[in-house]
Formats: sequence, structure tokens, C-alpha cells
Amino acid sequence: MERSNLFLADRLQEVLLDGSWIAHTNFKAQIQTLDWRLAIQKVGDLNTISALIFHINYYLDGLLHAFQTGELTIRDQYSYDVLPIQAFSDWEALVNRFLHNAEKFIEMVREMEEDQLSGPFIAPQYGSCYRNILGIVEHSYYHLGQISLLRKMLDHQQASNLS
Repeated sequence: MERSNLFLADRLQEVLLDGSWIAHTNFKAQIQTLDWRLAIQKVGDLNTISALIFHINYYLDGLLHAFQTGELTIRDQYSYDVLPIQAFSDWEALVNRFLHNAEKFIEMVREMEEDQLSGPFIAPQYGSCYRNILGIVEHSYYHLGQISLLRKMLDHQQASNLS
């Protein structure tokens, strides 16, 4: 039977960096070649792609910090407080931070021991570490679906503007 840490690390790798089994894409594939102007473009009242990348990265960064220090300092209310993206360099910095944190988080999960995974995450009311990491996988797939749809809507919008 596969160890829980390896299972979770593989699932994170799949959704964040290089998989295509569940969604036929991943975050890295969706954002690495995306024009920064599309990443910040609003579609109705939906979140922008840049806001969604910031959002997922906020949790990756916060959980990395929590696992390293034992302190949970992130708050849901701040998870969409993305700084304005005003140039390619801003977008590139956000993407690079996201990819760096994704790689670090996956590696941290890959190295976890079973007793750490089954133990409480920071405090018992938050459930186990396993549950919280699995939550990141599920949360990431949810927002990956949004990004995929936004890209299709933006591509359609762009094609309509050209004709």
C-alpha cells in the first residue's frame, strides 16, 4: 500500500505542477504561458486568474509557515488580497512565487512521517495534517476548474474582439 505522504505529494504534484490525469491540465500549464493582461482581465464579477493564483499561493505559503513554525498566521479574509498586477514583471513574480511554494510544499509533504500526517494540524479543532493537506488538493482542483473556464471565456472574448 502506498504511504499517505507519497499519495498526497503525488496528488499535489498532479494538480499544481505537471499532471493531467484528473483535469487534463494543471496550474503550471494554465499560467506559465498566459499573457499577464489576460491574467488580470475581469470576466463579469468573477475573480481574475491572478487573484485565484494569489489565493492558492496564500494557502500554500501559510501552510508551509505553519508546518515549519507551528503557528497558523493566515486568515481566510486576506486570501484574495492580491497586489495589483501592472506589468509582466508583477505577473512573473506572482507565478514564480506560486511555483516555488508549490514545489516546496510538495517536497515537505513527501518527507512527512505517517505519525505527523495523522496528528493534529496546529490544534485539534483543525483536524489532522492529512485532512488539511487533502483539503489543499481539493481546493486546488476547484480553483483549477475556474481558471480553465476563465481561460476559455477570455479566449472566446478575445476572438470575438478580433472579428
